Order: sequence, then structure tokens, then C-alpha cells
Amino acid sequence: MADSLAPFTSAHIEAVARVLGDTNDGLTGPEIGFILRDAEIPDVDSTNTKWKRLYSALASIQNEKCIGNYLIMFVNRAMAPVRYTNTPALFELRRQRLNAVLLLSGYQVREDGKVSRASAAQTLTEALQRANRLSAALSARGVHPDVLQFCRAELLQENYFHAVFEATKSIAAKVRTLSGLDGDGADLVQRAFGFGKADAPTLAINSLRSETDRGEQRGFVSLLVGLFGCVRNPLAHHAKVEWTMTEQDALDILTLSSLVHRKLDKAERRQTAPP
Repeated sequence: MADSLAPFTSAHIEAVARVLGDTNDGLTGPEIGFILRDAEIPDVDSTNTKWKRLYSALASIQNEKCIGNYLIMFVNRAMAPVRYTNTPALFELRRQRLNAVLLLSGYQVREDGKVSRASAAQTLTEALQRANRLSAALSARGVHPDVLQFCRAELLQENYFHAVFEATKSIAAKVRTLSGLDGDGADLVQRAFGFGKADAPTLAINSLRSETDRGEQRGFVSLLVGLFGCVRNPLAHHAKVEWTMTEQDALDILTLSSLVHRKLDKAERRQTAPP
């Protein structure tokens, strides 16, 4: 990025400064001072709070030089992977937060910590979605749109607990819509897909003509009952602080929910639902 870059707005500089100077997850004061010296950026407000100190330094050098290169230079140094060999999760956290800001200007922090040009996000929502690793991973997997529709807000807030909860609720909602039945959880699944005494489920995911087809139907019932029992019910009865939901767990469960939705899309109504 040797060319002269267009200056960033003060709002963009402030947003970057707030990420890298965050009280809890930002650079330390000494780290800010070291990187400023290394980038030959005057530390014009060294006694102020971290983010204000960083904002003053970056805004002052940009106003003097009339180019945006110094902000990029600082971010490149701050995000050098060697700084994070013992804290990889912190690297990803800062990278994600920086990208939510930089994508609005047509830049991004790559996995190697370097800033590169990118197609500019047109809206805040787009920037957040592209910066959010879980959203990006789900999009790359082609996750069913009904999953994303039910948990989009939670994903943007990195709220994995409630994102998974909303996704599992979306399955029950679709089963009710398709079957005309009320209820929830395992009882709803059994009534909608189970053979029961009449040996004729309300919904079928295949023709049910062969024993293999009927076995698949029974397996789908077990899958749904297990999903509700293992995920949805515990989430419904525990506070978020009592149930650890990692990003990888969320990705796996949301992907499974996507598979269920695709099966439901092919389900056919076999009989009129009982009152």
C-alpha cells in the first residue's frame, strides 16, 4: 500500500481508535506508545485516555500529511500476528471489530494481519455481517435462509446462545406451519412425523413406500427430538451465564438446523391434522 491513500473521516479514525484503545480488549498504553514511535507518528496527546490518545495521534498526522496511510500503517503494526502468538482469540476479536469499521471504507484486515482493499460495505448491517466470522462461515456453507432470518440480530451481536435458541425455535415454527398442529418440542415432532397408531404421519419427508423410507422418517423424528432435547430445551431453561456456547458449537448446531430446514422444505402433508 505504497500509494497515497485518501484520508479517512474523523468518525472512521475515532472508531478505529476505540477498537484498538478499548479499555478491556485494546492495546496497552505502552504498546500504543511503541507502535506510534515505530510508525513515526507523533504522540501528541500522551496523557489522555488510550483511545483519545490514539485518535489525536492519527488525526493529527493525517491532517498534516493529508493522506490516510498512517492509520493503515498503525493497524498493520498493531495486528502483526507475532504479537498474538499467546492470544489468538484476541487477534480474531480485534480483527473482527476493526473490519466492521474498515469495510465501510473499502478496506479489511486479512488473516495475516495486513490491511488490504476490499469492496466497500454499503450499510452498517452489511459491514457487521461480513466482519462477523460466524455469519461469514454460515454464508460460506450456504446455511438455509430461515435459520439466518430467525437469528440474524443475535449473530451480529455475537450472541451465540440466543442465536442457537432462535434457530431451534424456527424449526418448531416451521413444523407447526406445515402440519397445522400446535404444541412444541418432542410432542409436536411425534404428532407431526411419528407413525403412531394410525401408521400415517401428518408430514412425511419422503414417499414412505419402502421400509428404507419409513426408516429415514423415523430417523428424522429421532434427530428432531434429540435436537430439541439436547439443545433447545436446555437453552430455554438456563440463563445465558449458566450455559457456555462457543462459536464452534454454534456453527455446528446452526448447520444442523439448516439441514433440518432443508428436509422440512421437502416434507409433504399426508393427512389432515387432528384438531
